Parts: sequence; C-alpha cells; structure tokens
Amino acid sequence: MKVIKFGGSSLASAAQLEKVLHIVKEDVSRKFVVVSAPGKRSSEDIKVTDLLIAYYHAYTNNENTEEICKKIVARYEAILDELAINKDVLVEIQHAIQQLVTLPKDNNPHLFDAFLASGEDNNAKLVAAFFQQNGLNARYKNPKDLGIIVSDEPGNARILASSLSKINQFKTTDDILVIPGFFGYTETGEICTFSRGGSDITGSIVAAGVGAEIYENFTDVNGIFVAHPGIVREPKTIKELTYREMRELAYAGFAVLHDEALMPAYRANIPVVIKNTNNPDHPGTLITTSRTVEHEPVVGIASDQGFASIYISKYLMNRELGFGRRLLQILEELGLSYEHMPSGIDDISIILREKQLSIEIEEQLMERLEKELEPDELRITHGLSMLMIVGEGMRQRIGVMADSAQALADNRINLEMINQGSSEVSIMFGIQENQEKKAIEALYQTFFSI
Repeated sequence: MKVIKFGGSSLASAAQLEKVLHIVKEDVSRKFVVVSAPGKRSSEDIKVTDLLIAYYHAYTNNENTEEICKKIVARYEAILDELAINKDVLVEIQHAIQQLVTLPKDNNPHLFDAFLASGEDNNAKLVAAFFQQNGLNARYKNPKDLGIIVSDEPGNARILASSLSKINQFKTTDDILVIPGFFGYTETGEICTFSRGGSDITGSIVAAGVGAEIYENFTDVNGIFVAHPGIVREPKTIKELTYREMRELAYAGFAVLHDEALMPAYRANIPVVIKNTNNPDHPGTLITTSRTVEHEPVVGIASDQGFASIYISKYLMNRELGFGRRLLQILEELGLSYEHMPSGIDDISIILREKQLSIEIEEQLMERLEKELEPDELRITHGLSMLMIVGEGMRQRIGVMADSAQALADNRINLEMINQGSSEVSIMFGIQENQEKKAIEALYQTFFSI
C-alpha cells in the first residue's frame, strides 16, 4: 500500500491529469492520492491559490468579488472540458467557491485558511470524478472525515497525535481515496492550514497513519539535485539520502520538499521517494532512515538568503553568570526567534531572519543589547546568505571543512561565520548575498565535479 502526492504543477492542466491517471493506474497499491491546488500551466499563468488570495482580499476589503470568483471557477471548468468530465462536479465546485464570501469576516481567524484550503479541496473533487470516469473505484475524502485533526493555529497547524489512529481505520480500504492536501480541521471543526508546502505534510501524515509501504511525492523534477539547477548547470541527482540529510537541506533552502513534511514519515519509519510526474520511470530520490547507497562525504549544497548577524563581544563573557539568559530574554520580549548562535569564549553571534527586523524593532534590539549586556563590541550585519554543505559521510572523512574553506578562499569569498552542528552532518557558512552564486559553484566543483 502506497500513499502518493501530486503537486500543483502535476495538476495544472488536462494533459498533466492524464499523466497522473496513468501513474495511479499502473500500480494498484497506490490507494491514497493527496492533491494540491492546480498550479501554473505556463510561466505567465496564475496559480489557483494566488487567485484565491485575491478573492479573499476582495471580500475582506468589501470589493466586488464576482469577476475573481468566475476566474477561479473557469480554471476548474477548463480542465473538466478538456477531459470531457461530467459537469455535475463543477456545480459542486462552483457552489463551494461562492460560499466562501458568505463566511463571517469579523473575529474570524480561520477565514483566510478557509479561502486557501478551497483550492486543494475542490481539486480533490475534480480528480476523484476524473478517476471515476476512467474506471477507477475512487472517491473524494474530506480531511475531517479521514481524521486529520490539527491544532488551532491558523496558517501553522500541527497534527494532533490522536489523528493517526483515526486515519489508520482506512488502511484496508478497497477504494482509491483522493484527499485534499494542505489543511485539516480543529477539534471544534474549523479549517486550519499547515505552513508552506502543506500538501507534502498531508501526504506524510496519511502515510504514517495508514502505515504505508512508501510515500511517493510527485513533482516536476527527477528527484533532488545536489545543488540548485538555476545556479549549477545540470547538477547531479541524489539517488538516496537520509531523513537527517534531507531535513538539513530542506531547512537550508531546498524547495523540493518541505522540511516539516518529513517528520510524520520519519517517526513511522516510512521511506519517501521524490519522483517526476513528467518522467515517472526515473527512480527519483529515496529518503530513508539509513542509506544503502555509498556517497561521497557531501551529499548536497543548499543556501538561503535574507539573514542578519548580530555580533556581541565582551571580555570574560564566559564567566558572566546569566549572560546567555539575558540575551535570549531580550530576543523573546521583542518577539524575535534566532536561527543559529555560534559562540566563542568572549563573543557570540546571533543569526536571525531579516524579515523579523523592522526599523523600530532593530533600534529597540540594539539599544537593549547595549544597555543590558554592556558589550565591548556590538554590530549588526545585513544581507547575509547561509550556505550549507550536508552529508553524513563527513563524520568519517577528514578535511571537509578545510576543502570547503580553501575553495571559498580561492574564489575570494569572505566568511562572516562558520558553524558546524554537533551531529557533524552539516557545516554552515555565512557569506554576503552577492557572493552566494559564486560560493555554490566553488563548492560544487570541489565535491561533485570529479
């Protein structure tokens, strides 16, 4: 029994849905199909999710919603027409979209989630109807009925532990269940969406709940590349990697799979495979608890922009009782979360995401650090990228740090920060954003162009 998830690009048009049908038909063990909302049909197109966001803003700003509603319905209708699907399902989809503007606006923290979730929800109805018309015993399954019960945190929901036993009741189903991704229901029946990449999370949750043999995540690429293909020309594909490696890479900027999506499958010891809807015969990238394929020490290179570094230096900092606590308390009271905190005997750096720092917040932060910690030196650096090399094989290989630093030095790339996690699975370098591309190319040449 397999759980299979299709992303928005795999469901954007009738031609893509034909591919999806073939993939599901060719393996009778694919019983649970999780779907995203229709994505872009071309680079100039608009995602259904983006149309729904515009629909939400029009409604909450008391603007006319008729035209944007028609555009959303038209996207589904175009797919139905091309596939010659019975229009009964369109009536249901149109009604559901129109009903969104009858929901209460005031004091409704779940309103935006309800608008967003309708993209996946209505697409699941369409896909189920398409499967049925092509001879599959398929049916739409609402997340609430399946048992996906989540915490009441709009836009950032977490699965409740009790959900997995509810989902497990469906593991012996004879039908193919088509499930909308991205959202669940609170215990009081409100819609709550997961964070970004939420359909990946749904697929992982369903796989864990039913105890699947494998969780297949279909996208528009042949797996996970060792580096960003927009930076490195034709990078190699990773055949196999561990959950820990994938989580590190996803956190550091790999957009193929949401890092939170791994946890339910990981805890249930279920392998995840990333495959290509447009090239389903390609083996893709397998993510497991332990790797059988031998790799070089570094399995991948990832990067992410938009960081700032706060450097604090104070003589005998290590002997000043409560220094770290006071520092963290200042961050907490200003509502700031940090990403990394490398330190020495007399200095410490706080790496955080710049989007948290408005001009006012930054001024307050620096004033409080200066006043309450009395540092010898205090400075903030903006416009940083965090560049990470990842690989469990680094534990057994001497010289990975030296090779990396040498490659960056040879390319005249200045290091603002170096941090190696205690797990020895990753090494992180802080560099200026304008040197990110050159740094990735240098590290790729060092570890993968042999």
